[in-house]
Amino acid sequence: MDIITLAEITGSLSTIGYGLAALGPGLGMGILVGKALEGTARQPEAAGRLQTMMLLGIAFVEVIALLGFVLAFVA
Repeated sequence: MDIITLAEITGSLSTIGYGLAALGPGLGMGILVGKALEGTARQPEAAGRLQTMMLLGIAFVEVIALLGFVLAFVA
């Protein structure tokens, strides 16, 4: 059985980095939507304001994910 040395490893580590970086925005979106649903369940009359704030938050989180995607190709 051969031992893999560092000289034999090829490829880009940026794909692994982006995969790990995608966890943050994914978790952030899940938390945002979950908390907005909780708020709507507690106060249905505030659903419009909560939805607007949730969509703004999702947009900002998505920008972070896209920035990581672009940096994976640039680096």
